[in-house]
Amino acid sequence: MTPKTETELAQMIAGANGPLRIKGGGTRAIGHCEGDALNTSAMSGISLYEPGALTIVAGAGTPLAEVEKVLAAENQRIAFEPMDHRALLGTKGEPTLGGMAAANVSGPRRISVGACRDFMLGVRFVDGAGNIIKNGGRVMKNVTGYDLVKLMTGSYGTLGVLTEVSLKVLPNVDCVGTLRLHGLTDAQAIQALSAALGSPFEATGAAHFPKGPAGDPVTMLRIEGFEDSVNYRAGKLTSLLKPYGDAEMTVDDGAAWTDVRDVTTFADQPGNVWRISTKPSDAAELVSRIDAKAVQYDWGGGLIWALTDEGRDLRSALGTFDGHATLIRGTADVPTFHPEVPALAAITTGLRAKFDPRGILNSGIMS
Repeated sequence: MTPKTETELAQMIAGANGPLRIKGGGTRAIGHCEGDALNTSAMSGISLYEPGALTIVAGAGTPLAEVEKVLAAENQRIAFEPMDHRALLGTKGEPTLGGMAAANVSGPRRISVGACRDFMLGVRFVDGAGNIIKNGGRVMKNVTGYDLVKLMTGSYGTLGVLTEVSLKVLPNVDCVGTLRLHGLTDAQAIQALSAALGSPFEATGAAHFPKGPAGDPVTMLRIEGFEDSVNYRAGKLTSLLKPYGDAEMTVDDGAAWTDVRDVTTFADQPGNVWRISTKPSDAAELVSRIDAKAVQYDWGGGLIWALTDEGRDLRSALGTFDGHATLIRGTADVPTFHPEVPALAAITTGLRAKFDPRGILNSGIMS
């Protein structure tokens, strides 16, 4: 089923006799969904773009590449740099605006500007009963009652099917610089990254590879802005990080950060891929528990990507910790998403009963 309009989508959902599997570009095949495919790709196109107001509105099926091309023509960008899962998951198709919002997909710059959820201005969607709902607007400050915009962002299509997204964008940058430190242990790297992120010198990326391209550990910091500002802040950070070694500075097109964003080092390696969110101060100790085949740290240590043997339940090795682990790729006899604590699970159940009383939207994805 491929509805061309919001009204047609609402009729399809209202008349559904069983589960529906929501599909946009088909690039983020995370979790298992049951039911007939409901494709939102035809609800595409940019309906409003106001560069002066830093606002864009488009259909949920609009390819991200189309949005990024339009923004680039005005020297603007999607600031939270949403991850492209195709290399990691081996999928085809085109990532869409709706899929990005539904999964709250954010990249390395989240540590400085916020997540996808923080840039969402408004949504239109159809709930599980076939009702068309609009929430939010086209500015950051609007009074609209319940904040369904934030609720829908990251709900993975379990509360409603997005049809339109309003998004805040930001100006592009003039220069991208990367500082690299070599040979640090995981604990030392996280200390160095934390020191940089706690400074006033505005790093917009903070990653660590225990095994870099040359085989040795590599710790990376990104600095963005006008060239003079980048060079000044790089010098200050180099001095700040002197206890951890001599930092090397390069000015480039930021391609290395695309690899960080998309976890391309795991793309052609067999095994399960886990995404672990935790406190940076806990990250190195958590990694020591799991005996992973490979690891990548992002967000200054707050995000861990781990490659493990196929079929392995990483959560049992992690035990109880302050965070959550999501199975992004592979198989294991566990839910894709980390089990919720009872109080949160009760809220989630209540929300789904309200927005999707028949339980037909992306049924099974959270289990």
